[in-house]
Amino acid sequence: MSVLKKLAGETATYGVSTMLGRLLNYLLVFLYTQFDPALLAIQAQLYAYAGFFFIVYTFGMETAFFRFAKKETDRQAYYNLILSAVIVVSITISTLIVIFAEPVARLIEYPEEATLVQLMALIMATDGIMAIPFARLRMEGKAKKFVKVRIINILLNIGLNVFFLVFCRDIYEGEYLPALQPIVSLIYVPNIPAAYIVIANLIANLTFFWFLRQELAAFQFVWNRQVFQPVWVYALPIMIMNLAGTTNLLFDRMSLQYLLPEGFYPGRSTRDAIGIYSQTLKLSIFMNLAIQAFKYAAEPFFFSKSEDKNAPEVFADVMKWFVIVCVLMGVGICLNLPVLADIFLKRKIYHEGLPVVPWMLLGFLFLGIYYNLATWFKLTDKTQYGTYLTIAGASTTALLNILLVPIMGYLGCALAFATSSVIMAALCYLFGQKYYPVPYRVGSALGYVLFGAATVVLASQVPRVDFWPQLGMGLLGTLVFSTIVLVLERNALPLRFRRMLGIRAD
Repeated sequence: MSVLKKLAGETATYGVSTMLGRLLNYLLVFLYTQFDPALLAIQAQLYAYAGFFFIVYTFGMETAFFRFAKKETDRQAYYNLILSAVIVVSITISTLIVIFAEPVARLIEYPEEATLVQLMALIMATDGIMAIPFARLRMEGKAKKFVKVRIINILLNIGLNVFFLVFCRDIYEGEYLPALQPIVSLIYVPNIPAAYIVIANLIANLTFFWFLRQELAAFQFVWNRQVFQPVWVYALPIMIMNLAGTTNLLFDRMSLQYLLPEGFYPGRSTRDAIGIYSQTLKLSIFMNLAIQAFKYAAEPFFFSKSEDKNAPEVFADVMKWFVIVCVLMGVGICLNLPVLADIFLKRKIYHEGLPVVPWMLLGFLFLGIYYNLATWFKLTDKTQYGTYLTIAGASTTALLNILLVPIMGYLGCALAFATSSVIMAALCYLFGQKYYPVPYRVGSALGYVLFGAATVVLASQVPRVDFWPQLGMGLLGTLVFSTIVLVLERNALPLRFRRMLGIRAD
């Protein structure tokens, strides 16, 4: 249990920068959804492409760093070598994108947005280069610095968004401070929110070079082909695996404009649909954030415990509590979905996309389960299986999007994502039990998932009411569900926690 407490503590620490940051970013959803959905379509798609290319920029080197720099004596050498390779790749690709921005913009069917393509290329370069210094912070257990830098970046990004999209807009429209109007008119153009979102992100990213100057100062550009060869061999399947995994996550936003028939939604353009879908699915982000926070802590944790004779039992316990926490989170979001929509989605037009949220939550849950199960092929150096599994998932996502979107719209995107995540988790479990057996409580995990799904389905049959009664019912339902889970798991809870809740063990 002490090992699990340590992992939970590290997950919570890393989660501060992700969960708190994205919680603050929800305020930006409120800000963004004051604009017409069509104006946000390019922003959603550029960030989808950026997520895909980030994998190319880092090409599996984060995980390779954890694998080869486990010994402190090797850490600096591999840090120099891996960061050198990432810098070369990041600068090369971004330079090419900047040079050929106009053809790229035409290719993605936004010919008027070549400048935004160039700015996004710069963001991708900074993200790629900074990935390795951040990985070093994680390897060295410097979670506080990791969190500090991430939070400062997030707050700066939010502040710049508010500056451009609220302060500058209001002054430009004459709401207040008319003396500043001539100055503001030099930097503000109405109805291009996507441009200011990207600019804010770029400015915030550039501050990484200052806050991580110590890690960058310790870096020396080196190249050793012989030493890099096994690193590359290890990382290549991970890169392919990550590309397939990212395709699984982002294929919907990259392809929706091509798959959705024009006029599918009466009175809505395809860009409207992209804007509605991309903003609405952010209500499922809490689940994804919890998974990402867990990954930050779990990846080095699993490697460090791999030689422990009790590792399989520890991994099984981690999985059990991971599923329970994620199910609780998913049920809580679904039961309070109407309230969350009223708070964060300013225009009612965005509420049209709410049916996708439960399916996205289910997909993120099983994707998190897959990340837990994937431990076996990383620890046994059989990373090629990760490639096979994620390619299977990406292929499922792509095929189902192609089949479902023309007949179901963006709901088909969510169904495709959920289905592919379930398939990946199931296949990973089957292969893992063959090569690295772990006594996972499969029945318990599936039971909680089905229990949560049944609760959400039953709650969806209750007619929607006004805001405050809806909030009360959602919170009450979440409390009841959580209490039932705690009672079921009472024997596994620490004694102090049971006494505090008044729960008796059997």
